[in-house]
This record gives sequence, structure tokens and C-alpha cells, in this order.
Amino acid sequence: MTEAATVARTPGSRLSTIPFSHPDRVPAKRNIRRAWHHFWEFKKDKEKTSEVFRFFEHLPWLGMPEHVREYLSTERGQYVFETEPFLPDILDDHDMLRREYPTGSLAHDYCDYMEREGLSAAGLVQEYDDFRGDRPRLDDQIEWYADRLRDTHDLLHLLTTIGRDTLGEQALGAYVFQQRPSHGHLILGYAGAAVIKANVKTKAPVLRAIHDAKRSGKSCRPIAEESIRELLAMTIDEARSHLGIGPVEWYQKCQDIWEEEGIDPLKILADDAKTSVYREDPVPSPEELSKGPSVFAMQEKPAQEKSAEGQDRHERA
Repeated sequence: MTEAATVARTPGSRLSTIPFSHPDRVPAKRNIRRAWHHFWEFKKDKEKTSEVFRFFEHLPWLGMPEHVREYLSTERGQYVFETEPFLPDILDDHDMLRREYPTGSLAHDYCDYMEREGLSAAGLVQEYDDFRGDRPRLDDQIEWYADRLRDTHDLLHLLTTIGRDTLGEQALGAYVFQQRPSHGHLILGYAGAAVIKANVKTKAPVLRAIHDAKRSGKSCRPIAEESIRELLAMTIDEARSHLGIGPVEWYQKCQDIWEEEGIDPLKILADDAKTSVYREDPVPSPEELSKGPSVFAMQEKPAQEKSAEGQDRHERA
């Protein structure tokens, strides 16, 4: 028996004392209309992370509990569960990270990135707790895994080179779809790109960027299932190679084009547009939405424009 398996089976270990699923846990359900509402609230202000939490709450990864059970049945999963109970305690201790990990390691790059961006893992936890409100935390193995999906978000931004601008958040959602297959990730990516395309005068290939991010993410190992301590000890290039992270060329092309066009990526879609029209329209299914932006009525030209175009073509003929 390996050391990891021995630890996991030791009386008093976390795996033996923390239940797989809390008795009060209610099976996740989809509510597409509510998810759509929170997407448009997030569109107004990308810093309102709570709207993203609400969005994904209504478009959950329905197969996550079974996936967690399978992962924690492996010796690797048991080892990670026992040794990394709560990632923010590791990720936010920058003094420890700089002291215990060598210069040039991912740990140092991560500290530099978070300090430069003014971020902390605890800040994301606080936003999630604010979103949760009075609902009690369900301390079980499923919650532990869900926490890791949340707490590795900014680390993935750094590793993938996908930024925190509007398109970046959408591209990262598409990127992680294979790791956490909720249709919400693809909807967030494709719907956001469709809105950019419909509202911003730019030559940037935003739809191609989402397609490319989704494709690139297929080769990336689930970071939530890795030992983060082991990743932090690697150089950033070693960590990318270990995880299978490749370049996201079309996202970077969008950034280059916006720089030439004088567009600030961080300000895209940060407006006060009224969203009731979209929320009252019939809502497509997650399967339809995740196929891509062609399902969105906002891309369609008004009937009078189409008619005028048709008449113009007829006159030219």
C-alpha cells in the first residue's frame, strides 16, 4: 500500500471523518432563465464576481458529484485531499511561498502576479461567501473539490496567459470546459463574444478566440486535481508543460488588434445597457447555447435593414 493510501485510511484522517456528501446537500438543478439574468448583470460590471457565481449556480455541472467520487477513489486524489485541505491558506501566504520555494519558481511568479493585480485567493472566497449569504457551508468532499475549482482560477489566468479583461474571462470559461463540463462555461464564452461582436466596432476575431481557447483547453490536465504545492515548486514553463498548456494565439491576436485600435480590453461591455429585452425572449437550451454564437438573436439584423439590403441588391442588379 502506498503512503498516500495509508494516510487516507488512517483513523482520524480527513477522508475518514469528512463525509462525501453532506445530508443537507440538495441535488443541483438547472434554471436557464435565472442564469441568463445573471449573465447580463455580469455584463454590466465584470468585477461583480457574485453574478458569475449565481450564473454557474443555475447552470451547474450536474455530473460533478460522481466525478469527485471517482477522483477521490484514486490514491492521487486521496493524497491531495489529505495534504491540501484549503488552498487559500497556501496561496495567500506570500511570505512562506517566497521563503520556501526557489527564485524562478511558479510560486514567486504567482506572488508577483497576484500582488501586481491586487488580488488574493481570500478575496475570491469572500465574494463567494457574500454570494452564499445565510446559506450554511456544507463541509463535505464535494465542497472541497468545488472550492479548488474556484481557488485555482487566478492561477490558471497566469499559466494560460489569458488575461482578466472581459474577453479573457470568457475565453478562460471556454478553456476550462473539459475540466468542469458545465454548459455555463461555453455560454459565458460564446454569449460574451457574441455581445462584443454585436456592440464593439473592431476587427478582433473574438469568436475565433473562444473557439481557440476551447480547443486549447482540451489538452490541459484538470488543475484542481493536481497537487498545487508540487506545481508551485516548478518553473512556470515546467508547470505549463506538466499540465499540457499551450498558447492561446487568437486571444493574443485580439489583444494586439485592440492595442492598435486604441480599445481598452478592460472596458469592453462595461456599460449600462438595458437587458430586459434579452431576459424576456425565449431562452435557448444550454445545448443550443453552447454550440456557438449563431443562436443569439442579438446578432440578427432588424427586418427593415434586411429588407433595405435586399432592395439595394435588386436595384444594383
